[in-house]
Amino acid sequence: MDTGSMAATGGLAGAARRGVDPVTQEIIRNGLRAAARRITRRMIRSANSFIVKEMEDCSASILDADGQLLAEEAGPPIQLNTVGICLKTILKHYFPKESWKPGDVVLTNDSFAGGGSLAATHGNDYLVFHPVFFEGELVAFTGLMVHHMDVGAMHMGTRGWGVEIFQEGVRIPPLKLVEGGKLDEKVMAIILTNTRTPEVHENDVLSQLSSVQVAAEDVLALYRKYGRDTMQACLDDLMAYSERRTREEIARIPDGTYSHAEPVLDDGACGGPYWLRLKVVKKGSDLLLDFTGTDPQIKGPINSPLATTLAAIYYTIRCITAAEIPTNEGCKRPISVVAPSGTLVNASFPAAVMQRMVVCHSIVDLVMGALAQAVPERVMGDSCGCLYNYSMAIEPRSGRRVMFGEVVPGGIGATAGADGINVMACHVTNCHIPPIEAIETEAPVRYLRRELRTDSGGPGRNRGGVGQALTYLILGADPQLHHTSQKSVSLPQGVVGGQPGDGGRWVINEDRPGERRLAFAIGEIEQLAEGDTVTHYTPGGGGYGAPREREAERVLADVEAGLVSPEAAASIYGVRVDPATFAIVSTDR
Repeated sequence: MDTGSMAATGGLAGAARRGVDPVTQEIIRNGLRAAARRITRRMIRSANSFIVKEMEDCSASILDADGQLLAEEAGPPIQLNTVGICLKTILKHYFPKESWKPGDVVLTNDSFAGGGSLAATHGNDYLVFHPVFFEGELVAFTGLMVHHMDVGAMHMGTRGWGVEIFQEGVRIPPLKLVEGGKLDEKVMAIILTNTRTPEVHENDVLSQLSSVQVAAEDVLALYRKYGRDTMQACLDDLMAYSERRTREEIARIPDGTYSHAEPVLDDGACGGPYWLRLKVVKKGSDLLLDFTGTDPQIKGPINSPLATTLAAIYYTIRCITAAEIPTNEGCKRPISVVAPSGTLVNASFPAAVMQRMVVCHSIVDLVMGALAQAVPERVMGDSCGCLYNYSMAIEPRSGRRVMFGEVVPGGIGATAGADGINVMACHVTNCHIPPIEAIETEAPVRYLRRELRTDSGGPGRNRGGVGQALTYLILGADPQLHHTSQKSVSLPQGVVGGQPGDGGRWVINEDRPGERRLAFAIGEIEQLAEGDTVTHYTPGGGGYGAPREREAERVLADVEAGLVSPEAAASIYGVRVDPATFAIVSTDR
């Protein structure tokens, strides 16, 4: 999230040299960011589905008339970076600028709109766009992506192991669901007929439409106050400034070619492992990311559309450049990507893409791993990866089938400056952890524990974040587990001498009759029985730097907090801690 002022790096002075009032520019920049934030706040407060109202799985952007990013809300990065990509596809292949009218709202969820895969992320993510007209001229768009829980796929919530896009729910090509301010009731009826939760779905779709429509007034207020010429000058300068600052940061990376590879489906599920391969070519202030050599797409749901591959790349480059740079289209301009069609990173029709996040999370680690060879001080250890823990059961009181769970948090990789974050939905997911009380209120489940996993964080001078141990009891009938996780065999790697974090695992009925450990971390739906328990141990993040360079006092603090065991403190860090008194007995460095 951009919280810094342009004044800190000379941006305002540059604006003044070009005749743009720097104070006005800052007001406009933050006004657009506030408009984007209000879009998601309206959506979250009016949503019925827990994945939106509790996990805040939605993202908003303000874009110019050509689909260039001007400002965004700090939502899930995989969504944020895709909104503008999708709008550009719509403008090119479906609705050119001259075809938009005041009051229109275009909706799509089709990953293959436009003939490639530069559109929606997957079927559950609906994107809507509303035009903003000022004095009769199209000047901007408000855009919002929202994750909807059920879109009529073969499984509620579209988990499981689909092998083609047709199994992932109703695909909606870009169309005007609202035209001239009037809702197309026939199209809406088709959408609601193809969901298991029509009441929830109707509310959330209408909330999504309303959120972008109301937001147009927020953007128009800026245009009315400052006029078109001043607005355009400020926006052009903001994008140019972000490009210039991004190029300055990239220029500090040594010129060269850096390669790395990462496995996905590392435990052999459905034929894995498969490999992502990357070559980063840095020259001057330009970055080329070449995925040539990455494995072909598979008959499974992990294939990434090119839109989401680009989103993961843009996110990662923002992580290694200065945080104070305003996030807009200018940040993307120094980056070029080669992603062969029909591969895991550029899915071709009719590939299944519902669990594309398995690849997208690995792309983050892939880029970090390549750049660790050039700028180790800027990168971080691997993180927990893509984790989903959803169950479905019949709610006894209503008789309805309910899905519940979370985008599961694990450990984040350590950096040169800090330990990794404990228990967080990492990187391109970045969803909120839903309150246990909220889930128990709406679903037939009782949570038995949620606790930090001792010794799961990768040892290092800076320790990787720890994962969690989560157990819940199924109280409803005919339950199923829809599960996904990574890093169960190829552990989250450390950097600069840091050690890997611990991997994850799934256990049904742990320490009870009928205990079994799931063979694979991802795959088909797991049939459960009422009264079963589900336990998920999530991976920790990779460490940074040699473990024995960690100060003894920090190791002691980790032992006191339960993050590191006394045994690991002694054997890995060389610090013996008395578990009774929590005093350092000796050090072996």
